[in-house]
Amino acid sequence: MLQCNAKIAPMSAPTQQAATRTLTLGALGVVYGDIGTSPLYAFREAFSGAHAIALTSHNLFAVLSMMFWVVTLIVSLKYVLIMLRFDNRGEGGVLALLSWAAGTVAHRRRRVWLVVVLGAFSVSLFYGDAVITPAISVLSAIEGIAVLEPSLAGYSTPIAMLILVVLFSVQRRGTAAVGALFGPIMLLWFGALAVLGALSVVQTPTVLEALDPRYAIDFAISFPSTALLAASAVFLCVTGAEALYADMGHFGPRPVRRAWFLIVFPALMINYFGQGALLLREPEAARNPFYLLLPEPLIGPMILLATAATVIASQAVISGAFSATQQASRLNFLPRLRVFHTSDSAQGQVYIPLVNWLLLMLVLFVVLEFRSSDRLAAAYGIAVAGDLFLSSVIVLIALPLAGNVRLRWLVPLFVVFVALECAFLFANVAKIAHGGWFPLALAAVVFTVLTSWRRGIEVMRAKKDAQVRGVGDGLLLDLADAPRVEGAAVFFSSSRSGCPVSFLHNLKHNRVVHETTVFLNVEFDDVPVVRDDERVEVQRGANGLMRLTAHVGYREDPDIRLILRLAARKGLELDVETTSFFTSKPTVVSVSPRGLLGWRRSVFGWMLANSVSVARYFNLPPNRVIELGTRVGI
Repeated sequence: MLQCNAKIAPMSAPTQQAATRTLTLGALGVVYGDIGTSPLYAFREAFSGAHAIALTSHNLFAVLSMMFWVVTLIVSLKYVLIMLRFDNRGEGGVLALLSWAAGTVAHRRRRVWLVVVLGAFSVSLFYGDAVITPAISVLSAIEGIAVLEPSLAGYSTPIAMLILVVLFSVQRRGTAAVGALFGPIMLLWFGALAVLGALSVVQTPTVLEALDPRYAIDFAISFPSTALLAASAVFLCVTGAEALYADMGHFGPRPVRRAWFLIVFPALMINYFGQGALLLREPEAARNPFYLLLPEPLIGPMILLATAATVIASQAVISGAFSATQQASRLNFLPRLRVFHTSDSAQGQVYIPLVNWLLLMLVLFVVLEFRSSDRLAAAYGIAVAGDLFLSSVIVLIALPLAGNVRLRWLVPLFVVFVALECAFLFANVAKIAHGGWFPLALAAVVFTVLTSWRRGIEVMRAKKDAQVRGVGDGLLLDLADAPRVEGAAVFFSSSRSGCPVSFLHNLKHNRVVHETTVFLNVEFDDVPVVRDDERVEVQRGANGLMRLTAHVGYREDPDIRLILRLAARKGLELDVETTSFFTSKPTVVSVSPRGLLGWRRSVFGWMLANSVSVARYFNLPPNRVIELGTRVGI
């Protein structure tokens, strides 16, 4: 992305207000889709299903009190007011948090290792969330047809599967075309939540007594086992809290906060209290208190609106999975993957075919395996609790070493967050046998893949560096006896020192050096986007060779044409259509005993063999690429 040096006049106050309103409306559709659809199942889970607690007025008031204060503490305080400050050049999410924390504790090797491991497992749990969210959201919306017509209950699963297949099938087209509708639809959704809840609260205003935190505290002290059971359902009301942090880069913290405090938080709480008021009047409504808030003629339209809202929530988490995968690849947790940009204007809108179809297969498996949203809720809670707990632990590890002294005052507060989220995680442990095993099993698989690739890359690079260490710096090589040939050649290098293996192989076998020879090293920095004036560095050697170091953010795709245009500003002019590009394709060779964990080497070798080639990744002209094979013993 080219920089513009022209000065931009500051926006007028009305223009700024209009822009903020637009971003706030957009945040409703992208950021709050997940947490915004939790009223469909969160409150119901406490008083119905296999893990229901007794429906008494005391228990009902305690659950409502727990919901209000958990959302207030974890979402409003932790995420909206605090976590949005832990950004990486305006970007959020667990990988941005990982980059911040790793940079903060960089001089403590053990803490760096611990932060990386916890961050990798937190990302792994996020994929469990990405699988369960579409399934539970769409199922909970479609299950409204059983309230409207009980004989249609058996059709919920096939209808939900059809909607999900269509949703994943259109991902290749991107969300730009329909994204403008997300905000207005979600605004209508939150308006409906507030109106339905308010009408019910007006009929039974005593339910507002549950705002008193003493109900929750007394419940936890007097009935700890029952409170833990209720807590596993209560925690479902904070599903999607991570999206507040992950999507801040699209909108900025101010619109995200405005949308939460002005629209989302009030609408959610009013609806939860409205459902509680309904159960005080009609305990039999516990089977589906959300839809039973409505008069029968409005159930049909609400099913359509709820389905639209859950599709938006699913779209947001699917897009988040694409973005997280791209970032994980940039940070060396995954190999290079085929990534398609689906918008000419929005950089963050990407599509990754492999991730899309794997998610679809897993989502359909989950729907067929669990078949109802109340059974899925057991699996959902442990994924959310684990993700939030790990993010708090990562912050707590880094805070004591933060350069900003004021941040260290947050340590006691995050101790409270860790204790609270640990309690909710423990509350969900009881549901492992009832579905909670799925996100944990999926997270274990993803974690193994992430760490196997990262460790394999570290070992492979160390081996390659050892091979060329004796050669010295390529810019200092004595090439006086090597014949020079016309043309330009770029050799891709894995480091900004030493000498590319592909160059040494070419020199050994062809015994020539191009007139213009450049070692190109692309570094993925721990920042989302790199400024163009910081993107390239050019070094010139005494032997006529040059080293070009290009910096790319983890939310960017490397653009070889942009890199060469910026290099031309520093005196290195190369034409991509006439330059020869030399790359190396490493092959893993086993040189050590297989051992107990030797299978991870096989996993890494398979991933390496099937990763996207350098030429394809950088979109190099096919007729200008020369690929040289290398064997690396591990």
